[in-house]
Amino acid sequence: MIRSTALSILAALMLPVASPSIAQDDSLTIAYLSGPTGEAPDPRIRYNGWLSNQTGVTETLMGLTPEMELYPRLAESLELVDPTTWRMTLREGLAFHDGSPVTSQSVIDSIAPILDAGSELHNPRNAGLLKIAGMEAEGDRVVVFTTAEPNAAFPWILTEPGVVVLGEPSEAYPINATGPYIFREAIADQLYRVEANPAYRDGAPGISEVRALTVTDPAAAALAFEAGDVDLVINYPETDFERITATGAQGFSAPTVQLYWLDIDATHGPLKDARIRRAVSLAIDRQGIVDAALSGIGGEPAGTLYPALMPWAADIAPTYDPAAAEALLAEAGAVKQGGRWMLDGEPLRIDLVTYASRAALPPTAELIQAYLMAIGIDAGVSIGEWGANNDAIASGSADMHLQAWGVAPSGDPAYFPGAVLHSEAGSNIGGYANPALDALLAEGRQTFDPESRKAIYDQVQAIIANDAPMIPVFHAAQVSVAKPGLKGFAVHPAMTYWLSPDIRWAD
Repeated sequence: MIRSTALSILAALMLPVASPSIAQDDSLTIAYLSGPTGEAPDPRIRYNGWLSNQTGVTETLMGLTPEMELYPRLAESLELVDPTTWRMTLREGLAFHDGSPVTSQSVIDSIAPILDAGSELHNPRNAGLLKIAGMEAEGDRVVVFTTAEPNAAFPWILTEPGVVVLGEPSEAYPINATGPYIFREAIADQLYRVEANPAYRDGAPGISEVRALTVTDPAAAALAFEAGDVDLVINYPETDFERITATGAQGFSAPTVQLYWLDIDATHGPLKDARIRRAVSLAIDRQGIVDAALSGIGGEPAGTLYPALMPWAADIAPTYDPAAAEALLAEAGAVKQGGRWMLDGEPLRIDLVTYASRAALPPTAELIQAYLMAIGIDAGVSIGEWGANNDAIASGSADMHLQAWGVAPSGDPAYFPGAVLHSEAGSNIGGYANPALDALLAEGRQTFDPESRKAIYDQVQAIIANDAPMIPVFHAAQVSVAKPGLKGFAVHPAMTYWLSPDIRWAD
């Protein structure tokens, strides 16, 4: 079945386009740009939890509303006892897919391997975000968590898709979870298949079977949709959205926490000078990029890390000022000769790398190149793999890496700046170091009062705007399309929620 499905997608590349047809049964086939890592991909490993959460297989202790507000999901309540102690109470009557009860010990047994560096299920990212020092069960429904230090992000991190509650696996239930859908099958980098859970506590889902196909090329996903091989495309190409919805397809577009941004090599080449980094930022017409690369529907120009839908967003507007950019280049010692900027006797050149799995990345990179060349900076663009691009930044063979990240997928502001800009962060590929920023990031994680945290992260964003160790380009909307008749689907800002029991085909 899987081979024929893959072949049908390839065949779609050669078929003439047609209006999307209404689905004929109560199954749903989704095209998405990434897939599972194995035949029974444990949600705690790497980013497998995203797919299991998106397809409604797994659930977390806490969840996020469409307004990015925190709510108890498997938990009934979560109480801060003191700065390093949290008391979590489970909802009554929870059951895993095999019918066994969800208990406090289930929670401890699920999370412990995430924290254990010697376990094959260890997740360094989530372990570092949780900072759990101890867990203790009090009866069947209560877990007391102790953190190694005050951690204001803790309740938000319990929404992370990889921090899941699982029962004992079996042949029938290799991912024994609690959600409205039951995991049935996976093929690495190809397919993730789930079926409705008829015993789900909030009622049986309206879709009997869901197949998530891995289609890394956005253009191929679009053509497969028109050929009728898929019913829903997550991350549909923005530039084709207007045309495809005019054929009768349903269109969905809503803001998300995803940021398209430039990671900077701050230790080699011309961008080790903050004035040149700021000049690059000022030379980029972000509105022009949104209009051209996203057809005006895929995002908003970004002046800072967080989108306007989040309370953490600082009031820092994106600025396009080529004249100010050139003034900064001159201040940094560059000299303009014959319309080209020279630095230390050589042409000022900036090499930009990106990847192609998101449709907007290559055209955005080309537009940035054009804006830099328009003020006399020699700029180059190359398309590669994400990991190889990071290696190029780390080695100094590239200056900027255009990429897309969810800056606050859990709803908390600490994650993104702590992951990519703290001097000791594992994802600080460009080598930026600022003790004042490090101190603010530490303070922000340990401050519980929301207003005080907001003031701290305003300062964080001000430092980033002034020093430009990374350059925000635009806050992305998620653009998706579905066949006519699909009811109950909506874009969630966190991008980690797709399926609910309410999704169904119209009669």
